[in-house]
Amino acid sequence: MDNRAHASDRAGILATRTRNGGPTMHPILKPALRRGWRDLNTVQCGVTRAHARILGPVDTATGSFLTLLDGTRGLPLLREEGQRMGLPDGHVDRLLHRLARAGLLDDATGGGPAADALRSRTEVMDRLRPDLAALSAITPEPSQGIRRLAARRATRVRVQGTGRVGAVVASVLSGAGVGQVEVMDGGCVEPWDVAPGGLPPESVGQRRDAAARTAVRRAAPGSPPRLAEDRGDGERPLSLIVLAPRDGLEAFAPDPLAAEPLIAAGTPHLYAGVIEGTGVIGPLVLPGATACAGCLALDRADADAAWPRMLAQWRSGRRRQVPACDLALATTVAGLAAAHALAFLDGAEPTLAGARWEVAAPGLAWRRRRERAHASCPCGASEQVKGEHTSVDREPHDTMAG
Repeated sequence: MDNRAHASDRAGILATRTRNGGPTMHPILKPALRRGWRDLNTVQCGVTRAHARILGPVDTATGSFLTLLDGTRGLPLLREEGQRMGLPDGHVDRLLHRLARAGLLDDATGGGPAADALRSRTEVMDRLRPDLAALSAITPEPSQGIRRLAARRATRVRVQGTGRVGAVVASVLSGAGVGQVEVMDGGCVEPWDVAPGGLPPESVGQRRDAAARTAVRRAAPGSPPRLAEDRGDGERPLSLIVLAPRDGLEAFAPDPLAAEPLIAAGTPHLYAGVIEGTGVIGPLVLPGATACAGCLALDRADADAAWPRMLAQWRSGRRRQVPACDLALATTVAGLAAAHALAFLDGAEPTLAGARWEVAAPGLAWRRRRERAHASCPCGASEQVKGEHTSVDREPHDTMAG
């Protein structure tokens, strides 16, 4: 089989579950990975390069046995079925180990009490089955997908900004199973705030935060469970804040003063927005470890002496114009920001930590930019990457000569 990273760990997990027939496991070949026969003796599970695995050689009896791995049978019954099909002693267990080593095996009943509680809510699970299938496909260990999905329901996230980007981000996070999604914004909904998946047309004139909370509730697959660790005020600790201001300038060049409380509290936060014809996602700030808004401001000023003066002019006064925010671009930014937020909440490597993605219309070519911790910023992140920020290895900023 291809791609055997962490294979011994997965095999060890399976061995623990199968030893002496317990605890009861109901093996299932990961349903999201489509199966097909490459030839008479080789099975491929999965379509795409990132997830496909090849199993071989596979004889006819073993191929028939694979169809029994549908999550409806426990290990003892599978062993009996294997014997009736004429498979050698121990063949079933060896096959399951091979599948586990390749990350192709899931457990239809595993995941612990939180997963069991989620499965018991049929109406919630029916909404989240595509998300569970996706998590199962990208996580190697059996039951890891359902564990992550159940963990989302114990998570609290705040989205600040309810325009065409922020309201969609909040709805997507809620619909993907995040248990508590808060929204913050001021003023009332304007016609140009409306977006599919975000604020609906009937919300025009309502308070933005109230309208966004309604959208979040509508998107949620059922109410989240009340947890023992909830504090008396019903709030859980914040896992992430998504900053999606309606003024895209505040996402492109975030205000260090506004970020200070988040840095002081150690709260991870992610920037996302649209300015002019450019969409911006990131950085994801891990306070004290990666570049923050202050680092970005200092770094930009180092590269362009006129930047602070220009920024002060752009921020001054009250804008009367409706800000440019292409609907398709805003939806793209919101979707990708939500995907990165979910990956972070699920425990994946935070690829936007210290980085940002920009995409500009009409070419829509994505550009990744590394954002480095600045030695002069009081956030302290530069201590984690001491010596990394130098004048010779800093990526240049885009400039325009005229």
